[in-house]
Amino acid sequence: MGQTDLRRSGPGENPLRVSVVGAGAWGTTVAALAAATAPTRLWAFEVEVVRAVREEGENSAFLPGHPLPAGLQATNDMAEAVEGASLVVVAVPSRHLRDIMRVAHRFVPSNALVLSLTKGLEADTGKRMTEVLREVLDTHESSTIGVLSGPNLAAELMAGQPAATCVAFPDIANAELVQRLLTSDRLRVYTSSDVIGCEIGGVVKNVIAIAAGIADGLGYDMNTKAALITRGLAELSRLGAAAGGEPLTFLGLSGIGDLIATCGGPRSRNYRVGEQLAAGRTVSEIVSDSRAVAEGVETAPLVVALARRLGVDMPICETVVAICSGQLAPSEALPTLMRRTPKRELEGLDSATAPKPVGPTG
Repeated sequence: MGQTDLRRSGPGENPLRVSVVGAGAWGTTVAALAAATAPTRLWAFEVEVVRAVREEGENSAFLPGHPLPAGLQATNDMAEAVEGASLVVVAVPSRHLRDIMRVAHRFVPSNALVLSLTKGLEADTGKRMTEVLREVLDTHESSTIGVLSGPNLAAELMAGQPAATCVAFPDIANAELVQRLLTSDRLRVYTSSDVIGCEIGGVVKNVIAIAAGIADGLGYDMNTKAALITRGLAELSRLGAAAGGEPLTFLGLSGIGDLIATCGGPRSRNYRVGEQLAAGRTVSEIVSDSRAVAEGVETAPLVVALARRLGVDMPICETVVAICSGQLAPSEALPTLMRRTPKRELEGLDSATAPKPVGPTG
């Protein structure tokens, strides 16, 4: 298995270097966390973001009001950002990940760990982000490509509020290396080898968060939200297990944890999309007003397509797709779900959560 030593370097050794590709709110936050431990460079597509980080010490476009560490470097030059890195963190929207990493490919050291922060599926292929990274970074061992996923709202972490997250690599030793790098007084990092489960959790929770925003926007209260989150977890778990994830993963930080945080309120971009849909705005109007990407909008139809291929029932996600496409009014969403044929609570989860033979995860 390929491994990279992310411990602090000793005298005379080459220092650990971290590169973060993508300077949205979450990429900037992880760059700030890494900069406390190791020299860190942040690559941004936007010239104004690089200027703001260099001159103002903050990312005023995507994370205003949160000072960044003085040692964090920002650049628009991919070679400058990535060459010599021990860990490359990828934090770009799913629709741009393949093209951006094709550019980065020739600069990424072949022994570097690569960590995805992106919670989406690729539009043309329906592939998870680590699958895309394995295709683009074809000289890398699959054991060196992982994912970070959990209930992590960027602004709260930057404000110093305590949080926890999960990092997963096929080789648990690589997850432990990243764990040592990012663990701090404000972020507790747990490890996993279930890359598939962690990714599916991060993908599906964005779609359920849109539903939660719609429900709140229509004036429904806690009974409704609790039902949506719980049944959303059932959908997430069914799909994740059918895709090859481990059932217990969905009871952890990248499953129920991330689902609670993302459905909790307006700090979640996907939740805000749902609120605005409930107010009568269209998806195109909502998206055109925001620089930040709400992955759930583009991911929802891909999740439903994957579910159909795997024979998984996902009525909440299907309802979100219908609303986003204009086929169903938000006011009709919950009545439509409530009229579905009654079932046993754990129907569909029995076989999905049955113990599976232990084998490699990807």
